[in-house]
Amino acid sequence: MMSIELPKLLGAALLAGALLMPSVQASETEEPSYRPEVVDFTLDNGLEVVVIPDRRAPVVTHMLWYRVGSADEDFGRSGYAHFVEHLLFKATENHDVGEFSRRVAEVGGRENAFTSYDFTGYFQQVAPAQLQTMMEFEADRMVNLALTDEVVLPELQVVIEERVQRIDNNPSAMLGEAINATLYQHHPYGIPIIGWMHEIEEMNLEGAKEFYRRFYGPNNAVLIVAGDVDPDEVRTMAEASYGQVPPNDAIVERQRVQEPPQAAARTVTLRDERVGTPSVSMYWLVPSYSMAEPGQAEALDLLAAVVGDGVRSRLHQSLIVDQGIAASAGAFYRGTSLDTTNFVLYGTPRGEASVEDVEEALLAELGRIIDEGVTERELEAVKRRFLRSTIFARDSQSGMARMFGASLTTGSSVEDVLDWPDRLREVTPEDVQEAARRHLMDGPAVTGYLLPSEQEPS
Repeated sequence: MMSIELPKLLGAALLAGALLMPSVQASETEEPSYRPEVVDFTLDNGLEVVVIPDRRAPVVTHMLWYRVGSADEDFGRSGYAHFVEHLLFKATENHDVGEFSRRVAEVGGRENAFTSYDFTGYFQQVAPAQLQTMMEFEADRMVNLALTDEVVLPELQVVIEERVQRIDNNPSAMLGEAINATLYQHHPYGIPIIGWMHEIEEMNLEGAKEFYRRFYGPNNAVLIVAGDVDPDEVRTMAEASYGQVPPNDAIVERQRVQEPPQAAARTVTLRDERVGTPSVSMYWLVPSYSMAEPGQAEALDLLAAVVGDGVRSRLHQSLIVDQGIAASAGAFYRGTSLDTTNFVLYGTPRGEASVEDVEEALLAELGRIIDEGVTERELEAVKRRFLRSTIFARDSQSGMARMFGASLTTGSSVEDVLDWPDRLREVTPEDVQEAARRHLMDGPAVTGYLLPSEQEPS
């Protein structure tokens, strides 16, 4: 069981690669045109089902996504989304503690779960003959979780220890938490997915039950089945298992506060004796795919790639190769979010260079794009990388399932995902420059420094 943030899992390159691996080797001038077979339907109880047949291996990935994450928690009660994820591996009214996991292990499968700001997911990867059983177990714990103090309190200690290991003992994670809390002044994206420690310690049985009853049900979920399956058979199995679960009348449309306009730039500095190499990162608030005007999110995705994705990017060539002042430098855009998201530049100095040298160089490269734009040649090169370089993502059933699940739980449709390559091709150099000017020209909202104990930024 784990907490995740989507950008570390699903970037635009993964999206493109998963969708567009050509069925034959393409030349440099050819455009891949592969469009995967995807079947989408909704059961009478509101459960959306997406089937992605892939018959190259006798394996199936069964993944259930709920449209609830840490950003849906009540203020002052952080941690419940992740906590309930843990508790779903406990007993139900029909199965003992660990019975589901034992069954997955007995048939040679694997399983896990994850929580993010906007969704919670559970998956198993098994032989196709076991799919019906996985559906029956998963549908059962959707509504029949059996929670008692004897179950909840020991698992609470597990979550506390997880926070200590993943956040409190990791200076980089501590800085990231502080940056998010500073970047989002009003929106719940500023609250850690795992929760604040003092609020985790206050979680209890009744709070877990209330969260489970409020958010879990077929009409708040998306089922993704990818692998060696027939869509009609999947429909039959889904109706026989999930289809027997009544809709949850407590589920309502998401209502979240939104981030107000921000006028002040902020700086966050973390000094820690465990830090061996300093780093700097700069965060801008920008629209996500679910919020952006047509073409805007695609332009931000391409901008991030031109600036900082891979050895051909501007940051790598300038800071690492030409100037030799950085050991690492890059950019990313967290486009798959329900609400306002972030665009990030980051770098780590090398040799005699300082954090300030790297920060100045990062902003200089961005400034060149704002002032001069990008060339048609480099934009087309990035598009080609997006559309064909992530071939291995197409080979990953779980990668495909994650791509569709993350998109469908954050406001996109199956057609939005399938049409993404066409929208990407339409982005022009002028669009990329305009995205940089419109969203990044005024400078980062938050700059974060990770420094050894004795070092301070000038």
